[in-house]
Amino acid sequence: MTEPLDIVFLGLSLSSSWGNGHATTYRALIKGLRQDGHRILFLERDVPWYASHRDLVSPEFCDLAYYTDIDVMIGLHGDRLRGADAVVVGSYVPDGVALIDKLERLGPKRFCFYDIDTPVTLAKLDRGDEEYLALRQILLFDAYFSFSGGTVLTLLERSYGARRAIALYCSVDESRYADTCEPDCWDLGYLGTYSQDRQPTLERLLLEPARRLPSMRFVVAGPRYPADIDWPANVQRIEHLAPAAHASFYTRQRFTLNVTRSDMIAAGWSPSVRLFEAAACGTPVISDFWQGLDQLLPDGEALIIARGPEDVVAVLTELADSERVAIAAAARRRVMDGHTGLARASEFARTLSELPVNPVYERISA
Repeated sequence: MTEPLDIVFLGLSLSSSWGNGHATTYRALIKGLRQDGHRILFLERDVPWYASHRDLVSPEFCDLAYYTDIDVMIGLHGDRLRGADAVVVGSYVPDGVALIDKLERLGPKRFCFYDIDTPVTLAKLDRGDEEYLALRQILLFDAYFSFSGGTVLTLLERSYGARRAIALYCSVDESRYADTCEPDCWDLGYLGTYSQDRQPTLERLLLEPARRLPSMRFVVAGPRYPADIDWPANVQRIEHLAPAAHASFYTRQRFTLNVTRSDMIAAGWSPSVRLFEAAACGTPVISDFWQGLDQLLPDGEALIIARGPEDVVAVLTELADSERVAIAAAARRRVMDGHTGLARASEFARTLSELPVNPVYERISA
């Protein structure tokens, strides 16, 4: 355990999990940091969309404050931002480019970026899209923490100018994700916000198997799905599930499906938080394939990789229940050993402690 750190996060959302995977990712990490004795302030842009869908109003593991104007926020929290051991800006923060420039001018002790969307970010930058991060800003950060590992880290340093690129995978809050011991309701389920580039895989690996297996039960939970999707009669739809209901949702599935965005498939080494959450609940995962997945959760041992509907149909109709249970147990062991919020927080805090203090901070503080 490192010495206690004072860390300020400026992320997309901590208060609302509606339509994003950032909130649960931050919650697991920050809760782990708090368990290790670190002090955390999370600053969230107060936007109507999340304000009307908040499912974590008063976190017990950190201070949470909202802002609508960057300059006013810096005026209120400037001393904390200057004095913190690390200031960490996340991906997809509204007006992120302006925010990063203003924070950098404060000369924080350690200035970092946490990209929970790394392949998407790099694809956007390659198109000249600087929605929340400008290409010129990457070299401003003492460390670039990346949702994706593998070759993406080398690419960030060699081609995008990152001083130091470090994998910081998602993690699971082990106190909230566990087997609830409820009976099965569905043979296969999926939890995720609608994404145009994920939808073809969802069609191939869930909707088509549902059509071929009309006597089995399927479920898709998540918002923003278009009204014109042709849902088979045996597919139940749930518009939104708050994180408090996730464990029950996973437990009531014989199998759960993991679907990956195309940019993340291309990059590889980009495990979704849903993988770890389902595994922690003891639910075996069927997933599309990407490089690195087999090293995290080996195919046939801790996960089942499917490339087409026939693979899913075979699993649902032919896999022995004893093997299904063994795969789920192997996945849970791996996740509990290395992918909990506490484990990830220890990695993160140790790395922050090893980063040199920004010389600008030392000059300002002298």
